[in-house]
Amino acid sequence: MKIHEYQGKEILRKFGVTVPRGIACLSLDEVAAAAQQLGGPVWVVKAQIHAGGRGKGGGVKVAKSLEQVQEYAQQIMGMQLITHQTGAQGQKVRRLLIEEGADIKKELYVSMVTDRVSQRVVLMASSEGGMDIEEVAEKHPELIHKLAIDPGQGLQDADAADIARKIGVPDASVADAVQQFKGLYQAFMETDASLAEINPMILTGAGQVIALDAKFNFDSNALFRHPEIVAYRDLDEEDPAEIEASRFDLAYISLDGNIGCLVNGAGLAMATMDTIKLFGGEPANFLDVGGGATTEKVTEAFKIMLKNPGLKAILVNIFGGIMRCDVIAEGVIAASRAVSLNVPLVVRMKGTNEDLGKKMLADSGLPIIAADTMEEAAQKVVAAANGQA
Repeated sequence: MKIHEYQGKEILRKFGVTVPRGIACLSLDEVAAAAQQLGGPVWVVKAQIHAGGRGKGGGVKVAKSLEQVQEYAQQIMGMQLITHQTGAQGQKVRRLLIEEGADIKKELYVSMVTDRVSQRVVLMASSEGGMDIEEVAEKHPELIHKLAIDPGQGLQDADAADIARKIGVPDASVADAVQQFKGLYQAFMETDASLAEINPMILTGAGQVIALDAKFNFDSNALFRHPEIVAYRDLDEEDPAEIEASRFDLAYISLDGNIGCLVNGAGLAMATMDTIKLFGGEPANFLDVGGGATTEKVTEAFKIMLKNPGLKAILVNIFGGIMRCDVIAEGVIAASRAVSLNVPLVVRMKGTNEDLGKKMLADSGLPIIAADTMEEAAQKVVAAANGQA
């Protein structure tokens, strides 16, 4: 789950991280009052969407008068903001953050991420704040500094100070940076975040360390512990199909292809998409119905996939371990009839009650294309999507 910048700053503030004063506006009517409350002489008008690169896309503007604040707010609110993270379709701006200006002397990059190799939370920092960190990692990896944090001890002052000096924080500001880093670490740990990123974290002319941006991603499996974070959820920023899928406990992610995938198990789902790609096809989605799929869940999965106007074929790939093949077959048959399926359907089943499941499909009278191996299933569904079935 992702949240907006202003929400991330609310979290950072709770954990002692210094952030600029700012006011979120959900409509243009709120902008003038927000700017007046903050006071001048400089304000920043910032689009609030769940994507980076907003400044390059025209979604962040510096205003030097109240009139400019309102002018820029009118330009940004409602725009279809396109960044390298939104794709060509962009994202509509429905919220703004009006923020006090900052005296920026130096921009830094600081984040907390989970490193699967060391199995620890890693503090990652760079002197190249304000830039795409992926670009820095590719062209200048020596400018990225990492510290794997011992979970038993937490982030130690000496380690945080060492990182601060490595990214160019002057001695007079190191103590301040240490407190900001420790606050970020505490926020990451106590909110069950999977990413907590400040880009940029700035040094002001007076030597103060301030978080000028905030990006948080959270572990969805831990949200039951954090109703206050769930309350931050902005459904306007999420794919409607993914929202619908979550209501039925389906793990669904929309993709750009034309072959729908219905699979049980995340690993098999990934392998299924890879196999489709291997034979020249493009998956339209990732969809894991889990080990306890019911007829209702399979039916809803079909409905969600069929809402994609570019869908050309569907592949059902099931390994019957916990989930029995006959139960899936029953769900596939019921779903196909319930939604009046009008695209080719390829089904491959292996495992518990496999023969019974295949017989049920064969006796259904539905135009289902059977496959015995993943290779065969992928080849048949790619051919069907290309109109060769």
